[in-house]
Order: sequence, then structure tokens, then C-alpha cells
Amino acid sequence: MKGGELTAENGLEAGLVSFLKEALSKDCFDAVMVPTRVPSGDSFTWILTSDEELLSKSSPLPPIMSVQGARALSSMTRKGASPMRIAAVMRPCEVRAAVELSKLKQVELANVTILSTDCPGVLELSSYVSNPEKGDADFRSVLAEWDGQSVRPVCRSCTHFSQTAADVHIASIGSQDGKLYLIPGSPKGAAMLETMGIAVDSTLDSWEKGVDEIRKKREKERSAAEASLKDTVEGTEKLLSTFSTCIDCRNCMRVCPVCYCRQCFFDSEAVKLEPDNYLSRAGRKGGLRFPPDTLLFHLGRLSHMSLSCVSCGTCEDACPMSIPIAQIFGYVANRTQKVFDYEPGRDYEEPLPLQIFRMDELHDFEQPYVQTYAGKEKADA
Repeated sequence: MKGGELTAENGLEAGLVSFLKEALSKDCFDAVMVPTRVPSGDSFTWILTSDEELLSKSSPLPPIMSVQGARALSSMTRKGASPMRIAAVMRPCEVRAAVELSKLKQVELANVTILSTDCPGVLELSSYVSNPEKGDADFRSVLAEWDGQSVRPVCRSCTHFSQTAADVHIASIGSQDGKLYLIPGSPKGAAMLETMGIAVDSTLDSWEKGVDEIRKKREKERSAAEASLKDTVEGTEKLLSTFSTCIDCRNCMRVCPVCYCRQCFFDSEAVKLEPDNYLSRAGRKGGLRFPPDTLLFHLGRLSHMSLSCVSCGTCEDACPMSIPIAQIFGYVANRTQKVFDYEPGRDYEEPLPLQIFRMDELHDFEQPYVQTYAGKEKADA
């Protein structure tokens, strides 16, 4: 694999900002969608700008994910292609979510150039907001060491922290002498680097080695995390206990980039029931918890979007009750995606599993069930 080189003597973010300003000046795009720190200094937001001075103050790799980038991109292009050429700077999980949304017709990428970066993860949102100065210091340490211990649990076990389906990937792992690598991922990205006069002729051995080492560590972290999580969530009683503190705010749904329905079933008239229904249920059970059906909401959402879940973690950040939603969803999504041999965000052309039909699909999973059921019938007879 080959890539171009980018000088970043003043650090990763300064190098990225310099690259964006140069690309803008060379007419590679008309505007940049990029995170920037809010005036109060305790959070970050997305901006769309062509102003070089404002771009100079941006933060292409902020320490938190206050808004998922794919959700921001969707709000801008949901109703059609942008009349301007836009460059969107996003983390790998945000890029993967954008790919999924493009398949669901919720993002139009015709005039969008996506730039991704190696990502060490992000800090927990609530912890950062409570002490931004400490959070900034912690994240500088994360960037310097890629130790992963200060970032969120889902980030510590993320194995999709590097190259994505982006048009250009900016690689920083294993970089030396203040250099970053620019890896074209599409003809659009290759044309952009050519316009900027950046030759794609540098070997990426140190980056590939660094990525491989970190991925192996993350895979071990994921195995350990899932083994621990299994004892917490497998089975109805355990799920009921885990979600027992849910207050039905549905923040998790509102921040999720893949939850795109105009109206959620759980907000529809179908679930607005007559008082008799609640009284009957309370009578049968001896009592009824309010708000009702909180577990049903989470299971419904999970079944709806687990195949496209990219484990970005925004749902967990948004939960006021600190329920490990992202970890649970990631645990289930990892299994459902393996069933279909599907990796969300891997390829723009790879169809969503539920949109296609394959003969004998799920046969390997169906047969053990048939055998078990037949064996039970025989035993009952």
C-alpha cells in the first residue's frame, strides 16, 4: 500500500488544519464540515465553513463526540445533494455510519468528499464536560501513547479505528519525523491529492505494523469485555435488571445516527393505549411499572438497527442513567453482523442484508434448530 506524505511538525490537529486550508485554497472543495470548540470551551460542535480564519480554530479530532458526524451530515444532505462541494472530516465510526445512511437514502454523498483519520477513541462526554481542562490533558496523553485506557469502553475495544471507505484517510499511527500519511480510498480522493500536488509513493510499513499491533490489543480487549458483559445481559431477567433504571427519555434513539425513522413506532398512536389495557396488565402481574415497556423499546430498537450499528457510543454518552447501552448493542451487533457476514460501512456497494434475498441463507443456523425441535418432538412422543 502506498500513500502521500503530510508534514505535521506542530502535531496532528495542526497538520490536519493546514492540509484542509491548503485543499480549500486549491479549490478541491467549497467548504469544510469539521468539529470546533464552542465559545464556552467545554464542548464541541460541527461547523460548515469556507472561512480560513474560522477553519484555523477548528478541532478535526476533538476529545469527545458531542454529535455523531454522520448525523450532522445527514441533516445537511438528507433531502438531496449539496449544491456546494463539501469536505467532511470524520472519525472511522462516523464514516461507517455515513456509508450505512447512504444505503438507507438518508445521506447523499454526490458532492461530499469524506476524510477520515486514525482514531484513538474519545473520552466520556459527561466526564469531559465536568472538567474540560483535565479532559484536554487526558486526550493529549491518549494521542501521544494510544494507550486507550482513558477513553470510553466501546472505544477501548474498537477494532475499526483506522482506514475506512473514506475518499482520503489521514494516517497517524506509526508516523515518524512529524509526518502523516494520506491514503486515497477512491478516484475522488486520488484526484484531490493529485490536484494538491501530493505524490502517492510513500511506503506505509510503519503505519501498517502499528495498526496491526493496536488491532490485536483491541481484539483481546473486546473478547474480555464481551465475556464480562455476557454475565450481565444474556437472558430476560438480566436484561430487565440492566435496563431497570431506564427513565424512557429515549436520548439513545435521538443521538443514534442509524435511527433515522421520521416517527418511531414507540411514539406512534399504536402504543398509546386505553387505561383498561394498563389496568388489565397490572391486574395480571400484580403491579405495572411506569413508564411501561422500556425494555421492549430497547429490544425493538436493537432488532431494527443492529446490522448497521457501528458502536460509535453516542447512545451511551447520552444516557442520563449510565446504562451501558453502547456496550450491549455492540455485543449483540457483533453477533448479528457475523450471521450475515456483514460489516457496516465496509463498502458503499455492499447491500444491506435485509434488502436482499439469498437462497439457503441462514441454513447453518436453521438446521441445528430443526434438529433440536425434532429431537424434542421425539422425546415428547
